[in-house]
Amino acid sequence: MIEVSHLTKRYGRHCAVDDISFTVQDGGIYGLLGPNGAGKSTTMNVITGYLSPTSGTVRIDGHDIVEEPQEAKACIGYLPEQPPLYTDMTVAEYLQFVAELKGVKRKSEREAEIERAMGRTGLEDVMDRLIRNLSKGYRQRVGIAATLLGNPKVIILDEPTVGLDPAQMIEIRSLIHDLGETHTVILSSHILSEVQAVCDRVLIIAHGKLIAQGTPEELAGKLAAHGMISATAVGNRDAVVAAASAVPGLTGLKVTAEKGDEVSFTASSESGTDLRAALSKAMAEAGCPVISLSSSTISLEDVFLQLTEASPEEAEPVSAPEEKAGQSADAESNTSPAEPEQPAQDAAGETPAKDDEKEVQ
Repeated sequence: MIEVSHLTKRYGRHCAVDDISFTVQDGGIYGLLGPNGAGKSTTMNVITGYLSPTSGTVRIDGHDIVEEPQEAKACIGYLPEQPPLYTDMTVAEYLQFVAELKGVKRKSEREAEIERAMGRTGLEDVMDRLIRNLSKGYRQRVGIAATLLGNPKVIILDEPTVGLDPAQMIEIRSLIHDLGETHTVILSSHILSEVQAVCDRVLIIAHGKLIAQGTPEELAGKLAAHGMISATAVGNRDAVVAAASAVPGLTGLKVTAEKGDEVSFTASSESGTDLRAALSKAMAEAGCPVISLSSSTISLEDVFLQLTEASPEEAEPVSAPEEKAGQSADAESNTSPAEPEQPAQDAAGETPAKDDEKEVQ
């Protein structure tokens, strides 16, 4: 459905997206995961045609986004992080306007499209309310409903749950899950739990590079949590280190303190296996009795942070089996891309709601 090949986007000397390649198959929900400023929104803006690439190609259902923009964009429904809503319109008026912009010419077809979109997003009860009087959660629903008009094959959502309260986040995630049954959905997020909850496949971007991709289960296997052991033993430093280093599966041994004949150290279990018993036995056999021994676990969230916060030179691509992530050596830019053109009236220019108009929660 979507083929991104060696995509690069530069702003002057800064590289925001650095030679990334990936394929989105028809059907399912794909998540672009990464910290703020990683290049997720820039990647989406290039895919949707809001920005032109510096180099590389993007093909949507076989259509090049640069050479055949009209055909490619007809396949996409896009919701930016800030939904471009006309807040002085009612929900029904705005969706009517968007349907006309998308070329749904016949009135009967427009009405059917709008009714279907409102039904999918739960907007029937607020269709006659002004958008400015809706809560953030309902505004997101209006934006998602607009992306559904024209029945695009691909729905692209940029940070769809930003600014929502917990209840609204659950509702939007449930809606996204439902959309994945009939559309190919791509969403960006910097929240690991959100991507795990709704996505069938995950692409992790950091420093403008695609550093990992696969199903959540595959990535969990590749980025498996490591068991960490902290211990203090009595004996000569060299004897303690030699005995601990000989334990199969124990790596990264580091002496943290020495006090008299006591040597403290840490080490990790690459497989996540609890090696305390094996370590205690090895130390006893070496004549270095253990006087304290404890273990802890690094969470998947911690592993993700370590991976995404590594410097561009340290970032190592991690791929699911038989997959290969696009990579390059340039650094990420902290410069944000230009925002897509917004309607004339934005949040800053809203007219205060009348006293008798209550916000829909």
